[in-house]
Amino acid sequence: MPTEAALSIQGLFKSYGRVPALRGLDLEVKQGEILGFLGPNGAGKTTTIRCLLDLIRPDGGTIRVLGLDPQAQPVAVKARCGYLPGELALQDNTTVEGLLRYLSRLRGGRVDWTYVRELAGRLELDLKRPLKNLSKGNKQKVGVVQALMHRPELLLLDEPTAGLDPLMQQEVLKLLREARSNGATVFFSSHIISEVEEVAERVGIIRQGRLVEMAQVAALVHRALRRVTVRFRETVDAGALAGLPGVTVLSAEPAGVTLQVQGEMDGLIKALAAWPVVDMETVRPSLEEVFLAYYQGGPASGEVR
Repeated sequence: MPTEAALSIQGLFKSYGRVPALRGLDLEVKQGEILGFLGPNGAGKTTTIRCLLDLIRPDGGTIRVLGLDPQAQPVAVKARCGYLPGELALQDNTTVEGLLRYLSRLRGGRVDWTYVRELAGRLELDLKRPLKNLSKGNKQKVGVVQALMHRPELLLLDEPTAGLDPLMQQEVLKLLREARSNGATVFFSSHIISEVEEVAERVGIIRQGRLVEMAQVAALVHRALRRVTVRFRETVDAGALAGLPGVTVLSAEPAGVTLQVQGEMDGLIKALAAWPVVDMETVRPSLEEVFLAYYQGGPASGEVR
């Protein structure tokens, strides 16, 4: 496995007027991995991807894409990447195939049309259909095909399954796994936590233009944070549990309580020994719960895309 990072971002800043979008973002994506870039609308995901391709210029910081500086070598960077924008704008005066052949010519005609037809077939996309007659979902399929068709080294995808039905979402995720198996690096933004958990090896969580977590998906899900539900034989005052280190009472009933426990369970177990416990259930958090923990209190003001 190559040791050089496919993507390297250090201290990236970008503002739109007085509105800060990126506030010193640091991020690294390893070659050959699938990394999910997770955050709600307005967190800075789209701005990050646009900076990577030199579609917009950052106010500060350094970027390397496949070892290249996208500001100094934008054509070389784009030649080696496949890009799906979050808001795909298509010219309506041609067919799907006409657009894809035009994009192929821009890439020097090095696209394998057998592969293009395979992609279109798997996504149930009619290559002969006029673009102006396509639904939003079918336009998204066109975007996926044009990003994948030249088998790029690096895929930069902004919300790749947006507008697709569940079956097509699964097919797109399968295509991303196959691209990774063939040696590509995949960096995709999303606010759909379940799809990130399904295909990504690591996840970066962005809030207000800063990276607040970067970790293996499994490590985030299985971190030392548990939800514990305890049922008692008789009415108890569970308020005493709230004072235990690392314990938060989520809900309480006369004969039961649901807790969030961070760290070791020893203190809680000893405290519960004072009451007649009928049952105790422990559940690890989902990635969605971990993500929401970073956004408690709602979206921050001033966030942009």
